[in-house]
Amino acid sequence: MYLCTTSQYIINIKCSQLLKTYHCRKVIKNKQFVQKTLWTCDMKLKELESYLQGLEVFKSPKVKLEQYPTSPHIAARMLHTIDTRYKDLDGCTVADLGCGCGVLAIGASLLGASMCFGIDIDKDALDISYQNYCEYELKNLELIQMDVTKMPGTQWNQLFDTVIMNPPFGTKQNRGIDMLFLKTGLNMATRAVYSLHKTATREHIRKKTKEWGVNMEVISELRFDLLSSYKFHKHQSVDIQVDFIRFSFPSSHLPISRTEKNNLLWKK
Repeated sequence: MYLCTTSQYIINIKCSQLLKTYHCRKVIKNKQFVQKTLWTCDMKLKELESYLQGLEVFKSPKVKLEQYPTSPHIAARMLHTIDTRYKDLDGCTVADLGCGCGVLAIGASLLGASMCFGIDIDKDALDISYQNYCEYELKNLELIQMDVTKMPGTQWNQLFDTVIMNPPFGTKQNRGIDMLFLKTGLNMATRAVYSLHKTATREHIRKKTKEWGVNMEVISELRFDLLSSYKFHKHQSVDIQVDFIRFSFPSSHLPISRTEKNNLLWKK
């Protein structure tokens, strides 16, 4: 099931048709997978990338929402770094903002997040995420339909240890949306926010995070290969220089207790 918000309530929705469609594949594919119980912090990078390669992606991406899937190659390396270098996944509560097809959320769940929430405005994207969710019978993942740029007030503040995201980069129609995602993530996290941003915007982001009193570390520079997804694309793919960034808080940042956090999470 995934969670769909209407007003201040969260309603459980059972996707019976999806369950019926994917049941046979799920049982056959995951019999060996479940026996091995590989979704732990010991999962190797190549294993993680292999599982992420099996996930469904957008068939009809929406231009307005800048829907480009995060490649399994990049997603696996992002998540493996977050988990092994910074210890910000295993045993942590995690939110994936603008989760799309769920590659980051599902990867975080496989790597041992205690609970992971994938949040997206688009029901079609969440349907794909749910199909992928069913494939691996994950018990530590929930999906929420909500506009990340309009998250309600302080209700979600400091509810998660870690926030991960590949936000819209911000076209002419969505200018500044990447910073709205980042600000929302920083309000929600207590440990760190991990995000992808165009390298060309690095100094602007550095200036804003300094104003906000947040630490910024560019972990690596990546070449994000945007495959031709829309009719107006003239080339098969375009390489964009992207920064993989960790945003963290100074020692004076006092998070709420884990018990209080869990109580608030399950009241949502």
